[in-house]
Amino acid sequence: MHYLVTMGEQTIQSQDINVAQVFQSFYVVPDYQREYVWETDQVEQLLNDINAELNGADPKAAPEYFIGSVVVCPSESGVFELIDGQQRMTTLFILLCAIRDRIKMLGEKPPGALAPQIAAVSTDAAGEDRHLYRLDLQYEDSGEILVEIADEKGIGGSKAATKSIANMMNAYTVAVTFLANEFDSDPKPLRGFYGYLTNKVKLIRIETEDVAKALKIFETINDRGVGLNSMDLLKNLLFMKASRADFEKLKNLWKELQDTIFEMGEKPLRFLRYFIFSRYDVELLREDQIYSWFSKNEKICGYAGSPVLFAKELLESARAYRNILEGKDQRGAPNRYLENMRILGGKAARQHLILLLAGRHLADELFYRLAREVENLFFVYTITREPTRDFEKNFAKWAIELRKISTEEELEAFVASRFRPAKKELSDRFDDAMRRLYSFSVQQYRLRYVLAKLTQSIDIAAYGEIPSTMWLSRYSGSGFEIEHIFPQNPCPEAEAEFGTSGDETIGQRIGNLALVEKSINASLGNLPYSKKRDIYKQSQLLLTRALAEKPKVGSATKIDKAVEDLEPFMEWNEGKVFARQEVLAGLARQVWDMPEKAGAN
Repeated sequence: MHYLVTMGEQTIQSQDINVAQVFQSFYVVPDYQREYVWETDQVEQLLNDINAELNGADPKAAPEYFIGSVVVCPSESGVFELIDGQQRMTTLFILLCAIRDRIKMLGEKPPGALAPQIAAVSTDAAGEDRHLYRLDLQYEDSGEILVEIADEKGIGGSKAATKSIANMMNAYTVAVTFLANEFDSDPKPLRGFYGYLTNKVKLIRIETEDVAKALKIFETINDRGVGLNSMDLLKNLLFMKASRADFEKLKNLWKELQDTIFEMGEKPLRFLRYFIFSRYDVELLREDQIYSWFSKNEKICGYAGSPVLFAKELLESARAYRNILEGKDQRGAPNRYLENMRILGGKAARQHLILLLAGRHLADELFYRLAREVENLFFVYTITREPTRDFEKNFAKWAIELRKISTEEELEAFVASRFRPAKKELSDRFDDAMRRLYSFSVQQYRLRYVLAKLTQSIDIAAYGEIPSTMWLSRYSGSGFEIEHIFPQNPCPEAEAEFGTSGDETIGQRIGNLALVEKSINASLGNLPYSKKRDIYKQSQLLLTRALAEKPKVGSATKIDKAVEDLEPFMEWNEGKVFARQEVLAGLARQVWDMPEKAGAN
């Protein structure tokens, strides 16, 4: 669609266009704009949202997906100045580069339309050809990183001289990791994702005649209420059913609901969708079907008889949703397993909220147990790269059963019939994933989660669940750092001592990684293992100390039992890295409560 609004001599043009059409034009981000600020959470959320909308369907039949608007005005050179939407446009540009690179990694030739969406030749007014990138960053903090990514130089030799450069390098890494995790080594679904992205993902491009007008529009569409228009249909539906005497009360409730959703940075439609899954017997529902579902299920929801009570229920759910995202229970009390979920999932992971919202009627001790089981299962799904759309379907289906549970016996039966079979089915893949886990296989926050959980488990086995051991944030926080036992930049002595390896990335294996106190890590540096051993003995973390010695306190103590399977290493080489990774893989089965493998006696 194309709209033209003329006011005197001022003209505003608005186009509804897909990503392929967006990148048929050239854009420049002027030097007065702020730098690229998106971090892992924002990039992952955009990628996950797009992929969730595709939902594994035939890209040709999948619904269109709207991701926002951009505001532009023509510059003197004939390209568009990007006034609003720089974060989204930069991320899309980096994603296109990542798709190209990932397809080439798989030995395939990228689609013919992809290269011109990254860079193309433009002829200027003098008839001279110019090679231009579709997106040109002119602010100083951007450096040349976007050009290097566009020119297929990757980010290997680049240095994060500014926060903006670091963020763009991270966005590229997140995109490549996402593509590898979601589509593995099969180029066909990856091509399907590219086709869906460029043909079905849409933006509104608003073009004005000058910067002043563009900035005014930028101010208007970034007003606090933007993004909640999709909920207005439901709001209007409630007001139609309410008596005039309830208007003020309903208005205040709705404002508080909007404020709660806005403050936690959530998409209103995702909240509504997960609310429906957690509250009603619905297994499948797309975001574009939400309003239609509400309008057709008036009797089930009960909003016609009491719109105010329904709005209160929505608000109560939104508050619980916010608390769970923050690692707390529905009343705002700390919950160690929900805190773990926050560390594991980052801000982008949301699917677990379906089950936790469905189970919030449970007594405290039962909800606590549910949270522990959800954390374990969610990690298994994540580390085995189970498609998010598949386990989201499971959670929606299981929520129907979970709402009916009220006793410990019923919850135990539910876990036994749903969670354990799901984990058992993935048992071999779990072992394989842990045995092949590298630092670059997962996001950094998730790597810290894995190391923290493994380390914490030994301390809990030795000392029990006490304040210093029961909170995972103590282990994943800034007080501890990831130590490469064989250093990333080894000194000659360390290289000679370690010997040769058939795996060029042996140092990135989790078997070569440990958590250490920040103060200790400063003294480890690139030393050889023979000199690191005595330093490891100073660590308070038993799993780290067990590298060099078997901690002993008395006879047959809890500590002895906790470390009985952890044999210290007198030397460090490729074989020891693999041996330790096997030990950690076995420990992981205990930590995440993996059942016996499918088919095992």
